[in-house]
Amino acid sequence: MMQIWNRALAALALVAAAVLASAVHAAPAHPADEDGYELWLRYRPLPQAHAPRWNTIVFDGAPSATVRAAIDELRRGAQGMTGKDLALGTRVTDGAVVLARAGKLPAGVDGAGLADLGREGYLLKSATVAGKRVTVIAANDDIGLLYGAFGLLRAANTGKPLDRLDERSAPKLQLRVLNHWDNLDRSVERGYAGQSIWNWWELPDVRDRRYVDYARANASLGINGTVLNNVNSKPEILTAPWIAKAAALADVLRPYGIKVYLSARFSTPLELKETKTADPLSPEVAAWWRNKADEIYRAIPDFGGFLVKANSEGQPGPQDYHRTHVDGANMLAAALAPHNGVVMWRAFVYAAEKPDDRAKQAYDEFKPLDGKFARNVLVQVKNGAIDFQPREPFHPLFGAMPATPLMMEFQITKEYLGFAMHMAYLGPLFEETLTSDTMRQPGGLTVAQVLEDAAHGKRPTGMAGVANVGSSRTWSGSHFDQANWYAYGRFAWDPQGSARAFAEEWATQTFARDPKAVQGIVDMMMMSREAVVNYMTPLGLHHLMDTGHHHGPGPWVDNLGRPDWNPTYYHKADRQGIGFDRTARGSNALAQYAPALAARWSDPRTTPPELLLWFHHLPWDYAMPSGRTLWAELVGHYDRGVAQAEELRTRWERMKPFVDARRYDEVRERLDVQVKEAHWWRDASVAYFQSVSGLALPPGARPPARSLDEYKAIRFPYAPGH
Repeated sequence: MMQIWNRALAALALVAAAVLASAVHAAPAHPADEDGYELWLRYRPLPQAHAPRWNTIVFDGAPSATVRAAIDELRRGAQGMTGKDLALGTRVTDGAVVLARAGKLPAGVDGAGLADLGREGYLLKSATVAGKRVTVIAANDDIGLLYGAFGLLRAANTGKPLDRLDERSAPKLQLRVLNHWDNLDRSVERGYAGQSIWNWWELPDVRDRRYVDYARANASLGINGTVLNNVNSKPEILTAPWIAKAAALADVLRPYGIKVYLSARFSTPLELKETKTADPLSPEVAAWWRNKADEIYRAIPDFGGFLVKANSEGQPGPQDYHRTHVDGANMLAAALAPHNGVVMWRAFVYAAEKPDDRAKQAYDEFKPLDGKFARNVLVQVKNGAIDFQPREPFHPLFGAMPATPLMMEFQITKEYLGFAMHMAYLGPLFEETLTSDTMRQPGGLTVAQVLEDAAHGKRPTGMAGVANVGSSRTWSGSHFDQANWYAYGRFAWDPQGSARAFAEEWATQTFARDPKAVQGIVDMMMMSREAVVNYMTPLGLHHLMDTGHHHGPGPWVDNLGRPDWNPTYYHKADRQGIGFDRTARGSNALAQYAPALAARWSDPRTTPPELLLWFHHLPWDYAMPSGRTLWAELVGHYDRGVAQAEELRTRWERMKPFVDARRYDEVRERLDVQVKEAHWWRDASVAYFQSVSGLALPPGARPPARSLDEYKAIRFPYAPGH
């Protein structure tokens, strides 16, 4: 009897073990922990049915450093997605990836249109060569082959059918540049991801592997330039030791198609005591800059040129000598022209001497100079006329300088949108600006079309993004801030692209390929920026952030050294109403836009509600389209922003099965902070505006958790990014 019982127990144990093994095998393993370092270049295994059937890489000839980078990336991607290494060969076999420059396309491969793609464009094509099924990456230049390799890996990683590829892609802008606001001591102005990635102290002798990974990430997006140092530049950056450091970085980045640029301080020769003045019309000064350009190009033959911030926020410039921006920019341009370098001259200017409306100054200074800049000068214009706010109307200069190449400047780092702590996907902000119609010609003319300069064709074009890259393992300070770097790069390649499509690409490559996960993450991303707008600066309010560090609310600040540093300057709230009147009755900034647009926005009834208080000072009881008063609508937007922040956290909780525990927890921690700070923003702002208006809270509105004096007393003397 005991033997029967023992046999029964053993049988049950075997059954239980089998069931457990089956369950373990059937249940999807939870993803292994990741730290975010790989960005969107995570090449994780694909299901066998969707995995590429590549086996070799074929290239005819000795590969350059750039082609070698393309081959290395294809091998890295194939190893990660399929577990197989790709050998480099010369014979076409089934499953080969063929890298081919124009003139060397395999027989039978249609290269129609390749010549029109320029040196950076590429063609991806499934083809049959000598009876073998292959994938062809074709381009006119090696850099096109590198971009094509990344394009092919993106297609595989995002589930595109690889057996019927037929894709042509070329950048619509020539210069696609990151602006690093990195200082020589490795601090980063408006940086929230640790120290600068450039270890200036160790350069030029020590070249961190991180520089190569930075180059790979940028090349995967088509970014082809990097400004290494802060626009608030120091003269030392143009001395021989620092040029040598920049040259070492240029050597690392060059195979990936990335040129280095430097921010130049306009008064450098004077501050180095090598000239007696910095007057741009002085022959001595012009000669110094010519010699300096020659020196730089001897060290960096493909140096891109200079980025200049002049006569803004106390920076020196040509106006110090009663000269114009044209005088300054063209003097530098003449020094760079023999080397095919460019000057990116920022239009971000404002001064306390013009207190009626800071938003008008850039237009007033630059519009009269249209057509006077040298051919190798681009005027770099921020997306809005104030300063990278959560929402701004597009800058009026984009519809006002048809004879001047204009270069967009977006901020990728979130100086005004919660640093690296708040989720705020900026793709919708970029798209909102780029799709804005300037109404400067019949049929419309969008900001994207202005940047692409299709009407002129041969002038330089470009886009700049103020980088959010630092020494953090996540590169950007948080996992979701990587998406803003990604979206910027994709929009720089194609300004008429889609924020949602780019979010889908990023989420698929970065977090998970499961359609449910991608849909959930993308939905979060697409609502996140609007949430921030609602709990920070609803209905067109702007620049309400606390002073200096720009962290947290400070709508009450009114004691700074110049009027346009104070939030009270921008909201102009008083007992009667709120908002900045930019109509003809006020500053008349609307006159800087096309007449049809100015007419639409001059009437609050035809002004988009999201821009209402940007252009109008309205009474608190103004009737909104919703039927509520302006006061009730304002409080309602603050409440909506808080609810949206809480909804972001709830939605993220649903993503837990799809995301590794480490990244899930790190995102969740930041969402907890975002919810807390959304409440803070709402309560402090409502308390202040209630104190100014003297109005009772709308029925059902929750009173602020603390007194206004308590909110005013909050200080952050060591906030990051100063």
